[in-house]
Amino acid sequence: MLARDTFLQGLKPTLHIAHRGGALVAPENTLEAFRLAVETYRTDMIELDVHLSRDGEVIVAHDDTLERCTDGTGPLAALTLTELRKLDAGYHFSPDAGRTFPFRGRGVRLPTLREVLRAFPALRLNVELKPDVTGGEDVLARLLKEEAALERVCLGSEQDAIAERLVQVLPDACHFYPRDALAAFILALKAGEVPPEDARYSVLDMPLYFGEVRLVDDALLEAVASRGKWINVWTVDDAAEMDQLLREGVGGIMTDRPDLLRQRMDASGKPG
Repeated sequence: MLARDTFLQGLKPTLHIAHRGGALVAPENTLEAFRLAVETYRTDMIELDVHLSRDGEVIVAHDDTLERCTDGTGPLAALTLTELRKLDAGYHFSPDAGRTFPFRGRGVRLPTLREVLRAFPALRLNVELKPDVTGGEDVLARLLKEEAALERVCLGSEQDAIAERLVQVLPDACHFYPRDALAAFILALKAGEVPPEDARYSVLDMPLYFGEVRLVDDALLEAVASRGKWINVWTVDDAAEMDQLLREGVGGIMTDRPDLLRQRMDASGKPG
């Protein structure tokens, strides 16, 4: 069985997906956030982002610079893993608009993807490769193979060029649609046309809204399901929207509020 088929096998709506581990409840893209999502909020999947350090380690982080989430400065790619480990990745996190910083000075670090894979050996991950660096896809592919993690990872990029290179090096893995391919698929459906068939991509990670237009509706969900694909919606932090998506039966909800999503899922009485 192909890795992408194994990844999708047994998935049932609606998945609880912690976006960056739950960026509004703990320092994003850290082991602390991931543990909280898994152990407290029973998340089904973690969404995370990766970059390469100067010495070629796969680092879990969203930004290509260090200022927003750590006490460091400058490009992440300019530092080695050893240098990155010295930074405080909980330094700027505040649950109350800057009044308190409960994770500051508590040893929160930028993790490597290898550490995350080993810390949660049974957990599915949605992994976005961020930088458009030639060879980055090879480093990521090699790591996933070394850790025997291909069957529990769906990977890709917002950028079509990076996503296409990932497909080339890991053709049997689960891949999510990049921006342009996703737009072509959605726009065709919304126009009542047959969307372009693209067997490379199995998962639609997509926004709930485009401007003021709500993209997800019953017709879209039916069209996606009929083509054997899966849909996850990001980033949903509003309780009313969560409730509606649960009623509609969307594949997965990506949220920065895994606490609120767990509450709404439990209140709905639906499994998950």
